[in-house]
Formats: sequence, structure tokens, C-alpha cells
Amino acid sequence: MKKVIISFFIVISIPIFIISFFYSYKLNIVSIGYIENKKEKNNKINIRILRDENKIDTIDLEEYLVGVLAAEVPVSFEEEALKAQAVASRTYALKQIQNNSDKEYDVTDNVLTQVYYSDDMLKERWQDSYDSNIERIKEAINSTNGEYLTYDGDIIYAFFFSTSNGMTEDNKNVFGKELDYLKPVDSSFDETETNIVNTILFEKEEFFNKLNIEYNNEIIISDIDKSESGRTLFLSINGNSFKGREFQKLLGLRSNDFDIEINDNNINITTRGYGHGVGMSQYGANALAKQNKNYIDILKYYYTGVELKKL
Repeated sequence: MKKVIISFFIVISIPIFIISFFYSYKLNIVSIGYIENKKEKNNKINIRILRDENKIDTIDLEEYLVGVLAAEVPVSFEEEALKAQAVASRTYALKQIQNNSDKEYDVTDNVLTQVYYSDDMLKERWQDSYDSNIERIKEAINSTNGEYLTYDGDIIYAFFFSTSNGMTEDNKNVFGKELDYLKPVDSSFDETETNIVNTILFEKEEFFNKLNIEYNNEIIISDIDKSESGRTLFLSINGNSFKGREFQKLLGLRSNDFDIEINDNNINITTRGYGHGVGMSQYGANALAKQNKNYIDILKYYYTGVELKKL
């Protein structure tokens, strides 16, 4: 029995969803004054959500965040972790509003931006727990009302994801732009909150089909290039080059930190973490909250050198 084991490391994402798992962001810098100009007379900001069948709903930003938190993280998370998510999601939404000023909508309701559930969807999902769950979510949002993150005076790209492989990832390796506030930090405590390891099995024919390369009984993996956090940037399969995240996408892997085990006709791929790995780890945030860190501590840990502002 021929057995080859090749190890390399990958990305990370989110509990209920994966924020922009394979989406390529266009990172723009837009004046914060634009957000001030978006305020209504009641000091509220509206956000435009692209829904099913190209329908666009326009609702208050704080109302929108209720549906986002309910979709993005378990309601059972620690209170300070929920607050951290509220600020991160509000910041992310404000950046989307900035960057999409010339478009018909600001965000989608799926993993291309932030997942959003309407109130009717939450009632159906939570049933008898709706009242208690919605109260907990609203408390996290209301207690951080209007708060968002900036770096050098500009609203940050507050990326977040589910679970780390032990470290977060440098933004330049995922979304292509050097950002000082999105640099790798230790997040090894994620494993105290959830299982970071996942194994998926492929037959050889399926493996080659998914990668869209010619079938060969022999699999040669070479030219492996890893990031500082151990995630795969590039690799070669039988002479065919892949970006690490492209390989992840084609095979539907949770992250691009993985081991490949080739055993006769089967290929086992074991991943660590869940999501792109940039910014705040959600399960890491929950672990820090259990260590008595407050939401500001958590945010400033994952987003280096940021400032907390209020609308």
C-alpha cells in the first residue's frame, strides 16, 4: 500500500457562515465624511440590501445588524463576543456603504458580504426561543450603538471569520492589499471553543475532476509556498499550479491549512480552521470573552492599532 503524506497550512471563516469565503474585495479608501452625509434627520443611517430576485430592501443600519448577528454567530456566545461582533459588523457595513456609493446596493444578504436574516426568518428559525434570543442580540447592538473602528481616520475593513488554525492571516495574502491593522496574531485559543480539524475524503477521479486536470494514477505535490501563518499560498499538483485559496475553493475545503494523505485510490484532506483567516476569529473572540476580556479588548487584539469611534 503506497502512502504519501504532505502537510501544509490554510485559511479560516465563521460559525454559521463564511464571510466572503472566496470573494475578491476591491479595497478602496473613501472619505469618512461620506458616512456623515448619509445620516438622516433622526441621525440614523440606512443600508441597501440586495435580496432574492434582485429586490433591494432599504432599512436602518442598527436594524440590519440584528439580522446580521443572528446569522453570523451563535446567540449562545458570550456577551462581550456578541458586542465585538456587533462593532465589527457595523464597521464592515459602513465600509460597504462608503465603497458602493455609486451602486444600487451596499450589501448582499449572503456570504458575498455579510449574511442577513429577516425578522420573519428568525421567527421561523428560533420558534419559541425567538423572544429571548432577539433580546440578547439587540442588547449587544444597543450597548455598542453607533460604534465603529477606524485606522488613521478611515473606517477599516473589519473582516472576520469563524475559526483560526492557530494564527490569523495577513490581509495581503487573501485580499491583496497591505493593511497594517490586518496582520497575523496568535489565536491558538480557538481550539478551546470548537473543533478546528475537519477531514474530507475524495476518490482519485473526483479529485482530478474537481481540479479540472488530467487524471493520473500518480499524484505529485510540489512547489508548496506558505504564508507566515502557515497557510498555503501556492502549490503544484502534477505540474499544474494553483493558488492555495483556488485549490481550497475547487475542493470545497474549510480552509487552506491542510494535510493531504494519498492512500491507494483515496485522498484524505484534513483542514485546520474555517474561513479566510483575516481579521477577527469569531470563536477566538468567544474564548477571549471567557478570559474576561471586554469587547474593546477583543477588537483591538484582532485589529492592530485601531480606534473606536461613534457615529
